[in-house]
Amino acid sequence: LSWAPRPGLPPATAVALLASGPDGEMLWLDVTHRPGQAPWVHFMGRYLLPPCKQRWHTCAAFLPQERLLVCGDRRGSLLLFPCSSSSGWAAESTTIANGGTDPVVEDSSNELESSCLLHKGALPLESPLSVLFGLHGKTGVTSVTIHRGYIYSTGRDGVYRQLRLQNQQLEVLRKHRPCKGLQWIEELRFTSDGDLLVLGFHAENFVVWSSRTGESLHCIPCGGGHRSWSYCSSPLAEVFAFIKSGDVMLYHRKAEPCEQQVLLPSLHGREITCVRRLGAMEVPGHATLNVFVTGSEDTTACVLVLSENSRAAVPLARLSDHISSVRTLAFTMGPGDEGSGDEGLSALLFSAGGRAQIECYQLLCTGDTVAESAVACQVIHVASHRLDKHWEQKKNRHKLVKMDPETRYMSLSVVPGTSTKQLPTPWKFVAAACSDGSVRIFGLWEAARKLVLVAESFHHQRCVLKVEAFLHAWAGGERHLLCSAATDGSIAFWDITGPIMDAMDALHQTEGEMQPLGECCCLAALLLPLTKVSVAFLTEPVFPALDAPLVTVMAHSCGVNSLHIRETPEGQYLVATGSDDGSIHVCLLEVALGRGEGAATTCLQVLERVSRPCAHAAHVMGIRVLQPDLLLSASVDQRLTLWNRHLGKLVPLSTTFFHVPDLAELDCWEVVEAGGKLRYYCVLCGQGLEMLCGTAPSKPSPEEAPQ
Repeated sequence: LSWAPRPGLPPATAVALLASGPDGEMLWLDVTHRPGQAPWVHFMGRYLLPPCKQRWHTCAAFLPQERLLVCGDRRGSLLLFPCSSSSGWAAESTTIANGGTDPVVEDSSNELESSCLLHKGALPLESPLSVLFGLHGKTGVTSVTIHRGYIYSTGRDGVYRQLRLQNQQLEVLRKHRPCKGLQWIEELRFTSDGDLLVLGFHAENFVVWSSRTGESLHCIPCGGGHRSWSYCSSPLAEVFAFIKSGDVMLYHRKAEPCEQQVLLPSLHGREITCVRRLGAMEVPGHATLNVFVTGSEDTTACVLVLSENSRAAVPLARLSDHISSVRTLAFTMGPGDEGSGDEGLSALLFSAGGRAQIECYQLLCTGDTVAESAVACQVIHVASHRLDKHWEQKKNRHKLVKMDPETRYMSLSVVPGTSTKQLPTPWKFVAAACSDGSVRIFGLWEAARKLVLVAESFHHQRCVLKVEAFLHAWAGGERHLLCSAATDGSIAFWDITGPIMDAMDALHQTEGEMQPLGECCCLAALLLPLTKVSVAFLTEPVFPALDAPLVTVMAHSCGVNSLHIRETPEGQYLVATGSDDGSIHVCLLEVALGRGEGAATTCLQVLERVSRPCAHAAHVMGIRVLQPDLLLSASVDQRLTLWNRHLGKLVPLSTTFFHVPDLAELDCWEVVEAGGKLRYYCVLCGQGLEMLCGTAPSKPSPEEAPQ
């Protein structure tokens, strides 16, 4: 049995009672009550739960506008049922809401039971419109909540999920893990001040967790889960009641004034390892808002907004799918977006880090004048990939050496220009630098929410720290190129056009076999034993390894921590790198096409090399080519230096000290002001986050230093 509020009706007079019976049949009964009268029970619907060992529901909630019912069952599945065919939905709701009188049932128990059975037989047995089988594992769904048009479900798997309704189908947007150790999540409660409270059991305690502050508000010893309980809080007191050993226990606590004052809320629990700027937004009544994404050692990524006027960073969303640290971020803007706009930002975000894990999200940021941040961010989890899971699907894996569980992705770069028009479903590719000495390329198929390993190479034979992909286009076509840097100070340049084209052909041929499981066939596929038909959905095509690099340049004496590539107006490429030894290296490349055996080959020629030893007193963690003759570098020595590339030398123009210790990364962008003047912005992360801005002349010289 479970109760659910009837939409549009006061809970004091009307409520829905859902009862599960034999053979997976679930009944919906409306119960109305008035003072001095016996409760009136009316059958509203009959529903058929999917077959499983423990075939009963655990929770339910109504979607009044769509006239749908969402419920969770003991198997951990989420089900969607129609309510429109239920007799008397609109009529009864109108009658009760207007205070109409209903016939009082004064029959005996036998007559009432016969009447109910007769009414029950007249209702059709509805099947689910959508099934997400085993969404919360085998321990069951504990609650379903509707908030602002979204569906939230909780379970005893340590996560709660956000879903939406798409064409009468349930679609999972993302999952949240509130904190480590809170495996028994029982309920979610949305407060009036915008906080989300997570109620559950941690070991032997009942815990109320605040998602906004990231801390436990209340911890009540009760012996743990598997018991009936109820919790209520108000500004004056909080009450928790539970049953223990057959006794009803009551915990009551008066509200106490909070003596702790937060001067500056933290963005992460540990140091920030990477930062990327998505773009700028213009919201009426507010200054320009910059949207950033940060990753941290605390295993989370945070989408935040930073206003130049208030100088306050306000988190919009927190991504908690990683099981280890987030080391790198990469993104590509959606169609029609160029990094800024009045209508919003749309981006495809990749995050990667420890345990060889990559996560992919779709971000949509829109203006929201009601919210504190003036921006609302919708996050949709698209795909994920882990090398150990990929290894488990290999054939004859007992003959192979399993991948290093400590493999980390050190850097990501989205390959530009791969959204081809000849494929009915576009693919995107991302390159990864790995700590096990490999350079890997992954392909993303958004329609199937699948991330596939396309190619890899162990050329460096040591930890690869940085990768960056760039596109060389000319009148006759285009070539996809990749630059990778390792701990020995070498940088290698690859032509990945062939592997990407081969992958596109192979993925195009396998699209028919890799179609995502639709809702209509999802239930049948999951209820039947695993056969060759369902195994085909897990099969990935086999791709060749990357070819040898085109050119390898020994740029530094030790590890390369920063890398940036910029195309010059002449069609050449400036490659700037920074190293552990504090040096900066810049080389000028030219791409040419040669003739091989029946096919055009790519040739790279190094035209110029400029090196600046001891440019900084510590590791150079960030470098950017602002203009062909203007560079910006940042180091752990907390100096931000502007350089002029002139006559084969790097001449310092100005140095600014920043306040972020243990610098991890730098990101830059430029804004064209009125009159065509350029203003450069940069954001630095490490033990904190800092944004700086400055101006520079179009042709800087040592005599005219910028500010």
